[in-house]
Amino acid sequence: MNTFDRYAPFIRDYIFQNGWGSLRAVQVAAAEAIFDTDDNVLLSASTASGKTEAAFFPILTLMSEEMPASVGALYIAPLKALINDQFERLNDLCREAEIPIWHWHGDVSQTRKQKLMKNPSGILQITPESLEAMMMRKRADIARLFGDLRFVVIDEVHSLLRADRGGQTLCLVERLSRLAGVNPRRIGLSATIGDPEAAGRFLSEGTGRRTIVPQIQSPGNRWRLCMEHFYVGSDERIEAADEAPESADPGLGFIFQHTRDRKCLVFVNSREECEAVTNTLRRYCEERREPDRFMIHHGNLSTSYRETAEEVMKDDEQMQTTVTTATLELGIDIGRLERAFQINAPFTVSSFLQRMGRTGRREQPQEMWFVIREEKTEPRALLPVTVPWKMLQAIALVQLYVEERWVEPPKLNRLAYSLLYHQTMSELSAGGEMIPAALASRVLTLTYFRNVSAEDYKMLLRHLIAIGHIQKTERGGLIVGLEGERVTNSFKFYAVFKENEEYTCRSDTQELGTIVQPPPVGEKIVLAGKVWIVDEIDRKRRLLYCHGTKGNASVYFGEVAGDINTKILERMHRVLYEEESYPYLLRNAGTRLQEARRTAFNAGLKERMLINLGGSVWALFPWAGTYTFLAMERFLKIKCGGELGLSSFESARPYFMQFSMAVSKEMFAETVRRKLEEPLDPMELVYKNEVPLFDKYDEFLPDELVRKGFAYGVLDTEEMKKKFLEIADSIDRENLTGQ
Repeated sequence: MNTFDRYAPFIRDYIFQNGWGSLRAVQVAAAEAIFDTDDNVLLSASTASGKTEAAFFPILTLMSEEMPASVGALYIAPLKALINDQFERLNDLCREAEIPIWHWHGDVSQTRKQKLMKNPSGILQITPESLEAMMMRKRADIARLFGDLRFVVIDEVHSLLRADRGGQTLCLVERLSRLAGVNPRRIGLSATIGDPEAAGRFLSEGTGRRTIVPQIQSPGNRWRLCMEHFYVGSDERIEAADEAPESADPGLGFIFQHTRDRKCLVFVNSREECEAVTNTLRRYCEERREPDRFMIHHGNLSTSYRETAEEVMKDDEQMQTTVTTATLELGIDIGRLERAFQINAPFTVSSFLQRMGRTGRREQPQEMWFVIREEKTEPRALLPVTVPWKMLQAIALVQLYVEERWVEPPKLNRLAYSLLYHQTMSELSAGGEMIPAALASRVLTLTYFRNVSAEDYKMLLRHLIAIGHIQKTERGGLIVGLEGERVTNSFKFYAVFKENEEYTCRSDTQELGTIVQPPPVGEKIVLAGKVWIVDEIDRKRRLLYCHGTKGNASVYFGEVAGDINTKILERMHRVLYEEESYPYLLRNAGTRLQEARRTAFNAGLKERMLINLGGSVWALFPWAGTYTFLAMERFLKIKCGGELGLSSFESARPYFMQFSMAVSKEMFAETVRRKLEEPLDPMELVYKNEVPLFDKYDEFLPDELVRKGFAYGVLDTEEMKKKFLEIADSIDRENLTGQ
């Protein structure tokens, strides 16, 4: 029986109604894996390839043949918007089979949730945070809700592989399975998996099943790609300049004119930049007396603003452009999007592919325009700041995928002590009093914590008792303490990603969104792409009242972390010295690259990694990823600083380090080699008295576990050693050639 014939009649009807002439490769591969085996499945295929339907066609067929007695399939997605989008897509398909689809997150009404509680059935769509809340607050109902759960579908699984949120998701699925007495199959969906086999093993942890990763032959995507470079605030001429105001900053003027009469997304890497760019583009509309055609979308905006942008983008008749952060990076269907812009470079190949993948739907090529914006350096500026780092990074991301189909591998070796605290408090809050051994049997046995020792867990529990987060009863049991209740009773507890203390901003009855660190009353802020004057601040309730105005202002949402892989930095290095002319570079970008290559050639950057900038000032170019670079900084300061006489140490992580040094480069190489030969415990790279709070709940951990988690789970000391040996070897070669 072929795949089409194996599908339920209502699915075959759906395929006919949509005019599909044939099934896609991903749909055939998924059907074979789900119908013919009892294994977990990881579907990795390009954006808009039909992965969701590929997974649910066989799942719905099996459910229709034998209806589950509870929720039969749990769909976990990282964004509420993605859940809302998929809810709409699947609802028509399931109506014929009378398989209900429910969604559950903060924007869903209590009435709708109560209907599910009374009649658990069909498919439940949920975020990790809402599932955490359900596990804590409705523990007694879990067995009834999920007693016949057969599938857990995790969408955009790549977004969960590099931080605690993925660990939380797996812990929740494992805890739910234990409570409900089930072992559902797991189906992972992603367009950008760097190491599918490793991701498959991660997906299967705790299930006793293997993961099938079908090799799907895709027809290959057509790309339209270009990259242009601009100096911020310069008077560079831009093509068709009459379409942008004379006062336009050239890079943003370029975006302004090339989004006209088109539906586009403009991706930026921070919420501050998102607000600033939107406000500037809207001012250009005002200057030209044109209707506003720019919208905004990021995580600190109110739900109404975000949903308005999503609805407008789905309407093919409206030629609007939305400036956004990663919130529109994932698989929401936003209609016939013509073109995506990226200001500077994203941090990962995965993000580049996801962002470009927003375009090219409905048989059109995927299209991305990079707009590189750089401050012009002074003529006497030192070498490191004259390198166009963001442009090199953008080129490297593109070339790594074009040449090798390389995407970042999952980061699965972290010591997740912050998540361990979170799951301990969640389990204790939900389950009530437990003796320490029972608590450990529920939490420490979760597969994600297999690298955590029993001694570490005892240390954690003793510390939590000491600080009042856990209380010991007269019977020797453990319960949540008063300090712990303050944490677990907040809705913010459900999330394991770091959040800043935020102020909700309101204008009359309109909620605008949230900001961090509000300015004094009377000052201006930018939010929702508009400028507001602060009228009143209610610090107790964290409310900020304001009214609209015109002009410019700033807003601060919190730090943006960028984790860049070593392979990207190494490819950036090659971009500087290879002779290839990349076909997607436009005139300014091509000229800027040639300038950078001449500078690099004159400085000997191909062979030299430690370069004298004059006198005792040196620059080190390790071409190392973020966490390797961080380990190298610490190794130099802690292990070598005294002997090398280091001072005035500055870093532009992960691109270069600049410092004064009292010794020669030969002594640098000799010292580094000698220090590398000594045994190194990563804990030695934690500064004295330092408690490097890295993850959300680190502040509640014993200092020793914070240091250990940072040293062993964050710092990449093995790759650090390789990089330092490369540097020492480059110095030796330089001396041999007499340079």
